[in-house]
Amino acid sequence: MVTARKVKMTVPKDIPEKWFPLVFPLKRNKQKGLNGATSKKKRTEEERKVRANDREYNEKFQYASNCIMTSKYNIVTFLPVNLFEQFQEVANTYFLFLLILQLIPQISSLSWFTTIVPLALVLSITAVKDATDDYFRHKSDSQVNNRQSQVLIRGSLQNEKWMNVRVGDIIKLENNQFVAVKSNMKVRQSVSVTSELGDQNNLASFNGEVVCEPPNNKLDRFCGTLYWRDKKYTLSNQNMLLRGCVLRNTEACYGLVIFAGPDTKLMQNSGRTKFKRTSIDRLMNTLVLWIFGFLVCMGVILALGNAVWEREVGFLFQSYLPWDPPVDNFLFSAFLSFWSYVIILNTVVPISLYVSVEVIRLGHSYFINWDQQMFCSQCNTPAEARTTTLNEELGQVEYIFSDKTGTLTQNIMSFNKCSINGQTYGEGSDPLGPQPMKLDFTPFNPLADPDFCFYDDTLLEAVKVGDTHTHKFFRLLSLCHTVMSEEKSEGELLYKAQSPDEGALVTAARNFGFVFRSRTPGTITTTEMGRSVTYTLLAILDFNNIRKRMSVIGCVTQRAEYVCTVKELTLCCWRDSTPATRKLMNITSDHLNEYAADGLRTLALAYRDLSEDEWEAWSERHRSAAKAASCREDRLAAAYEQIEQDMVLLGATAIEDKLQEGVPETIAVLSLANIKIWVLTGDKQETAVNIGYSCKMLTDDMTEVFIISGNTVQSVRQELRRARDRMIEMSRTRDGKEEGVEGCFMGNGFREGQGDSRGGEKQLQCPPPPPSNLMDNISGEFALVINGHSLAHALEADMETEFVSTACACKAVICCRVTPLQKAQVVEMIKKHKKAVTLAIGDGANDVSMIKSAHIGVGISGQEGIQAVLASDYSFSQFRFLQRLLLVHGRWSYLRMCRFLCYFFYKNFAFTMVHFWFGFYCGFSAQTVYDQYFITLYNIVYTSLPVLAMGIFDQDVPDQRSLEYPKLYEPGQLNLLFNKRESSSASPRASTPQWCCSSSPVPSCPTPHKAQTFAVTTATALVIVVSVQIALDTGFWTVINHVFVWGSLGLYFSIMLALQSQTLFGIFPNQFHFVGSAQSTLLQPVVWLTIALATAICIVPVLAFRFLKVDLKPQLSDTVRYTQLVRQKKRKPAGRSVGGAWRGVGSVSEGRLGARGSSRRSGYAFAHTEGFGELITSGKNMRLSSLAMATFASRHSSSWIDTLRRKKHSHTNTPPSASGESSPAPSCVLGPSRRSLTPHAPIEEETGAAPDTQTASTSSTQNPPAPAPASEADDGSAQTLNAGVLTPVALRSQGGDSPGGWTISLGAVQEALLRWKGRASASNSPVKLAE
Repeated sequence: MVTARKVKMTVPKDIPEKWFPLVFPLKRNKQKGLNGATSKKKRTEEERKVRANDREYNEKFQYASNCIMTSKYNIVTFLPVNLFEQFQEVANTYFLFLLILQLIPQISSLSWFTTIVPLALVLSITAVKDATDDYFRHKSDSQVNNRQSQVLIRGSLQNEKWMNVRVGDIIKLENNQFVAVKSNMKVRQSVSVTSELGDQNNLASFNGEVVCEPPNNKLDRFCGTLYWRDKKYTLSNQNMLLRGCVLRNTEACYGLVIFAGPDTKLMQNSGRTKFKRTSIDRLMNTLVLWIFGFLVCMGVILALGNAVWEREVGFLFQSYLPWDPPVDNFLFSAFLSFWSYVIILNTVVPISLYVSVEVIRLGHSYFINWDQQMFCSQCNTPAEARTTTLNEELGQVEYIFSDKTGTLTQNIMSFNKCSINGQTYGEGSDPLGPQPMKLDFTPFNPLADPDFCFYDDTLLEAVKVGDTHTHKFFRLLSLCHTVMSEEKSEGELLYKAQSPDEGALVTAARNFGFVFRSRTPGTITTTEMGRSVTYTLLAILDFNNIRKRMSVIGCVTQRAEYVCTVKELTLCCWRDSTPATRKLMNITSDHLNEYAADGLRTLALAYRDLSEDEWEAWSERHRSAAKAASCREDRLAAAYEQIEQDMVLLGATAIEDKLQEGVPETIAVLSLANIKIWVLTGDKQETAVNIGYSCKMLTDDMTEVFIISGNTVQSVRQELRRARDRMIEMSRTRDGKEEGVEGCFMGNGFREGQGDSRGGEKQLQCPPPPPSNLMDNISGEFALVINGHSLAHALEADMETEFVSTACACKAVICCRVTPLQKAQVVEMIKKHKKAVTLAIGDGANDVSMIKSAHIGVGISGQEGIQAVLASDYSFSQFRFLQRLLLVHGRWSYLRMCRFLCYFFYKNFAFTMVHFWFGFYCGFSAQTVYDQYFITLYNIVYTSLPVLAMGIFDQDVPDQRSLEYPKLYEPGQLNLLFNKRESSSASPRASTPQWCCSSSPVPSCPTPHKAQTFAVTTATALVIVVSVQIALDTGFWTVINHVFVWGSLGLYFSIMLALQSQTLFGIFPNQFHFVGSAQSTLLQPVVWLTIALATAICIVPVLAFRFLKVDLKPQLSDTVRYTQLVRQKKRKPAGRSVGGAWRGVGSVSEGRLGARGSSRRSGYAFAHTEGFGELITSGKNMRLSSLAMATFASRHSSSWIDTLRRKKHSHTNTPPSASGESSPAPSCVLGPSRRSLTPHAPIEEETGAAPDTQTASTSSTQNPPAPAPASEADDGSAQTLNAGVLTPVALRSQGGDSPGGWTISLGAVQEALLRWKGRASASNSPVKLAE
């Protein structure tokens, strides 16, 4: 509670990094409290009682201390607790169990170190990682807990560590000092009765008692009562300083500690962050369980074989191979053999899989952090991967849910237009004529802001001549706000506003001669046309979503003239008793509609003169409502409504919030990748439509845009079904399957009469929802716009399937007037019904719930603070970086992880199954093929680094090609590269090397160790085969790949020769028995012939299969790599600019107020949330981009990926009415080049085409033909490669193609095959390229 005399508290938008742990403490044991001590079961606290300066009294309630502890371990507990946590992993527990089995000599064929060395390595790496993380948590905790605070103890201020501050203490805060972490600007003031207790002696004698609500997470409200000197005083949120605040504009203040530590509102809001797991994580866990089952099956088969062999054949060898005791029959021998094979075949279970995956993900995260093309130089903010567990899921996103203000827009407001007494100012000029000059306010007003831009000199002239309405208009703007002002020197004003809108309006008033100078808790000082005026601030009527307005009541100190000023969203409380006022309302309403149609954020302004009696009567009612113990908010709202009546309309304002750079282009490219983008905004319907057009989510070429605005469940259901029926009808008409009348349209895709279903509208009998496969096959581009009240009905349990079925069949969905809770509900609904990967992106506190609900949360570090960043998984400063995050880093991460997992299981199966097949040759006696050192080192030395290098660095196409060909993203959405089928094929693919290695003949060598000779031959063949295999699987070679692949192979030979050398035998004669076996074996030509034949038998089928696959059914990436080969041979024309930076492509025209090309749509573009007019949702700039997007609207009819997508959705568990997947994302159809129509031209090559290159789309049942170059053009001019979905999106980049490495994935032979195919088809007509 604040007890200072003059208190104005504000909180910065940016929070220092060292305070992050205060907002989101890391996971801790449930038994531990934040103070680190084991806490008893806490009783339910119904109310809190705090007595000032009485620690003994307050300690009776056992309130939480202020100590923060987010760490998990200390020096004593680290080892046992960390090992306990690690052995909760099934794989670690399994290998510990194997280690115990290996200590039993009757069943163990391997030494104990073959298991303990890999297990110890995995545990050590994980322990080091956990210890490092906990060290930084300890460091952060120490920094916070040891911060000094001035506490009033026994009448004097003493420095105390933050951890020692207790509930009931009085502390002193000084200017710019932390209370501890919040984000937006707020004004706070002390209770009047305590505002005089500024002296330490008075504060030392203060013994007031506060009775208030228990700890909760509601940041916007506080209810309490101060009892002092037999009187009680109401406490509200305006009297509270929240933990995390920074004191501004106040020299010092004193406060009474009410909540501490975990009981503070910020800590109550932090909650437990939900741990997000990727679909690959879940699949890996499932596969590990399958592998366990597979291991048991192999053990059972081999045990049965042992039983049969011992019964039928083994007795013949009993004379010189007797059973070891206690074995006395073949069944017991089979039982022991089962456990022996469980030990021998244990390497089929990947012990290092999870550690390797974490290392790869860490590398991918660093690539995101280091990406210079995602670095914003303007705000000096790099991209940041705040988690390492979701990288590959970035390559599988199907739905993006985006906030608007600050996410799609810049959240930098500029005063653009206004309407005063029916006259509009700031009209746009003729875009073809001369542009007006920026007004210079300095000669007129020395306090003007030099950065303020306005171009209409008629408004300035109206101010200069003393127009009464104009003066009242700007006087209202200078008074009705909650902006704070800092004046460091005379005339140097710095405004700090809780929203950019308020800052823009106050700055506009400042430049037009009405300068807001300063404020105190009871006054506002302005300079009006050079004259200083002080107003008494009587009341601030807070904004809420019911009234949709805020008001300030004040009076001129010198004249005692009372006035109530209002800023409102709608025209509902104005005085309209005369024709003149009604005419003014109509004109102003038209202006508001025009401003909203231009995408501007609008607000209406009015005032009311009060008499002293009116003020006194209302003030008494307001005081009684504020002191009410129950229903306080309702009584205050009623009092606000009483005073805000019969207002005199002054005019309206229009503020522009420009789109961020590259937003339309980014949305268009992501749409081509079949990613559906939903915008969840607080704007009204008409403004939301303009947002869609500005962002290119909606276009005039769309088939239809449906408006859902019903007020009842029945009307919403009816509109959704009507929209769905319309989609089916127009889809059939479009495809020529059914003739019909399309109806009357108003233009821009809107149907006449659609929208509201209100009043006496006749209820129609709607048919049941169509089957899911019908909705999946819908063609045409549709969009859906739904209002907040309609969305509330659509999110009801019995309406969800209706809404999902309709909305998911649309290319774009815009939800307007939504609350933060509704944003999260929409995300959860799609996750539930579509089983698709979702991504939510936002920049403000109102987006946190949405970000946490989605599979992937992205935070924009912008003007709204860093609440969204703190809750996000990834963060950057510009929406356009989302394109690179998904199409480049996300796709690469998914590709790398899939290739890593496929090869990882392959190499494990190839190693382990040799023992399985060898069991049929050794009488199922559980003998090993390899020596124990090879078994120990195979996974941790010989094959670990190459697969890590592939998982970290591999690529199939360069980053620029990933952006140019968005369709490359779709395999990840369909999960084609790693699934249960792909993983189950690892064992059959490894069967050839397993069988070849285990069946290799033993060469006749001059050595007594025939078994060791066989082991060396088999092991060498295996290492060579898996090394060649990873060389074939690697698509992008770096120096690290070469070193790891060929270095591991060389390391194998070095270690093998060293282990069988005379030197080690002389030192450890009991451990290294096979002296010289490796040398003598590898010197025999027949051994190398055997190894070469085994390698050829294993590799040739793989090469043949891949050649046939590329030849008969090439993937899209194969075709792109082919174009890469052509580009490397023949450079494209020098005039072509490819590039990545978006400079010069701004989505907003450089002209100040260019004319809008599309039709005008009306609506208001302003929204608030409660709390001193905090602006959470708002409109955005609707100016059309200068970049044409025509090619983005074209669409191909079918492809193999689309077929798979339809199959995928036909097998989901979604009810028929909820499975309305939209038709594929648009892409350019096969056809002639249209480079002259748009800068988004396809790839250009110096491979010409025949004069007539008209081609058609291929059928979905046809296999796409292989790529082939066209004949060269006679004049050398580049022609377009008609590639269907291959048509790229033109981007700007810093350079050309990435050098090297892109064609080595199948070796040089694959390149030769592609070139041969090109030469073979050069004389024929151009071959159509498809997916």
